[in-house]
Amino acid sequence: MSNPVTHGAEANPGSPDSGPRPMPSSQPILLRALRWGAIATAALIVVFAGIGWLVSQERGLLGGIIGAGIGGVLLGITVASIAFANRFIESPSYVIVFFAIVLGSWLVKFIAFIVAAVLLRDQPLLDPTVLFFGIITGVLVSVGIDVAVVAKSRIPVVTGAP
Repeated sequence: MSNPVTHGAEANPGSPDSGPRPMPSSQPILLRALRWGAIATAALIVVFAGIGWLVSQERGLLGGIIGAGIGGVLLGITVASIAFANRFIESPSYVIVFFAIVLGSWLVKFIAFIVAAVLLRDQPLLDPTVLFFGIITGVLVSVGIDVAVVAKSRIPVVTGAP
């Protein structure tokens, strides 16, 4: 005769001792977006370095490299922070940790953008117009990649109890 009392995960699936929780199903999607974002950023750096060189030689080259790099890095920080925050899924305070990491990364990005804009705005070594268009293009391409990756992904959906 079997014991009617169960322990661990079978006793209460939502209890803290129910065993390790799996990573969210969005994790592979986030990592794919991060990978494609890095590839696109590298390609944009090459493209804007060439455009910058054609526009104003060394100054444009440096502005294009820095602008495309900043654009890609700033957008990659959000995806990376979400993927990193998912590693704390086993924590009882996962939601708090998740939002603290993501909102903290947004704050870091905002401060980094302001500091970069102030420090780079009047630099004689780079072309500010190429820098600006590099940042804007990097941001737009990164957002486009994120949208495309999420739109093509298949995430299992679990509905409530019948």
